[in-house]
Amino acid sequence: MNLQLIITASFFESGALKLLLEGGIFMWPLLTLLVLALAVIIERYRSLKLLETDASELRESIICLLSEDKVEKSLELCEASRGPVPAVLSCGLRKYLVLRRLNYDSAQMEQQVIKSMENYGVNIVAALEKHLPILATIASVAPMLGFLGTVQGMIVAFGDIEANIGTQNIVQAAASGIRVALLTTAFGLIVGIPAYMAFNYFTGIINDFVLQVESSAAEMIEVVTLRLTLDKERS
Repeated sequence: MNLQLIITASFFESGALKLLLEGGIFMWPLLTLLVLALAVIIERYRSLKLLETDASELRESIICLLSEDKVEKSLELCEASRGPVPAVLSCGLRKYLVLRRLNYDSAQMEQQVIKSMENYGVNIVAALEKHLPILATIASVAPMLGFLGTVQGMIVAFGDIEANIGTQNIVQAAASGIRVALLTTAFGLIVGIPAYMAFNYFTGIINDFVLQVESSAAEMIEVVTLRLTLDKERS
């Protein structure tokens, strides 16, 4: 029994757990934020892996098929491909096919296709940005919470110094209290910096995706407009 108590005591008095316990009450919210940030980072990383697929070959194939007026084949190619870019393009192609069969005016058809892809793209971007505000909040709140813990610790430390004036070395008492107080600042930065870096990394990936979709949609609309103009001149 005594051996078990000794092992338990040594476990709580060593390593990171000891620092966590010494840091005070503000270390536990910071630990919760750390776990939450790790969960969001892992979840977003796995979700955004889909954006790493290269859509340049698919885009060239679709442009070639559209220039040959093979809209159905280009739609089948988009639907057979994975990723958000093919999904946005297939949405526009589907809308184009429906409006073309209904004999819509070319100007109206172009506007409807663009609007359809933009609306679908907004929904995809919203899905890709899911949970990112949590990371941004953690990146801002964690250092502030750490500083708050440090201020609270400093107040306690100077209170102890004032209470022990004349009974012990003031420098020694101050150093011990300040060391404990600064633990929350260090832990807050340990939580906040990776969260901030992950947020910027994921935001950069999403911005690259938006540019890729916009360029792909612009090329597709250009080919569709040219095809509608040729069809109009022939008729």
